[in-house]
Amino acid sequence: MKSFSLAKPVAGIIGVLALAGTISFAAAQQPRGERPQPRLTDLMQGAQVGHIKLWFAGKAGNWGLATYETRQLKARLEDAAQLYQSLPVNDITTMAKPLDEISAAIAAKDTRQFARAYDELTAGCNSCHQSAKLDFVSIRRPTANPFSDQEFGAGKK
Repeated sequence: MKSFSLAKPVAGIIGVLALAGTISFAAAQQPRGERPQPRLTDLMQGAQVGHIKLWFAGKAGNWGLATYETRQLKARLEDAAQLYQSLPVNDITTMAKPLDEISAAIAAKDTRQFARAYDELTAGCNSCHQSAKLDFVSIRRPTANPFSDQEFGAGKK
């Protein structure tokens, strides 16, 4: 007859409770109301998503969405500059001109001007990556829309 032992199940339960206690303790160490600081990678991946959506919004002439995505992109870059002060200021501030040019193209509802400004923005992204020795992160115009669940032509104005 095979013997039955509670040692392994009990040890597993104790491990889970210890982990839960550690997580609770770690959560208690975070000041109430403060969010953890996002990693630079997370901010940049969010910026990349916004960069893609900005392209498809501008291409579709959805200027409301293009304005929204431009604002989101600016906010992410500002967050990166504020939270990661070791970033070269030049890299972040050089993004202001292309973003302003995109905003002007959106206000003018000029798809050609938008495409030129978008390419300048993309070049700015790549310039920043190169100066940070991350030139293996190379951004370009998207060739396919990964957001099949979003209608980019909706809400054109």
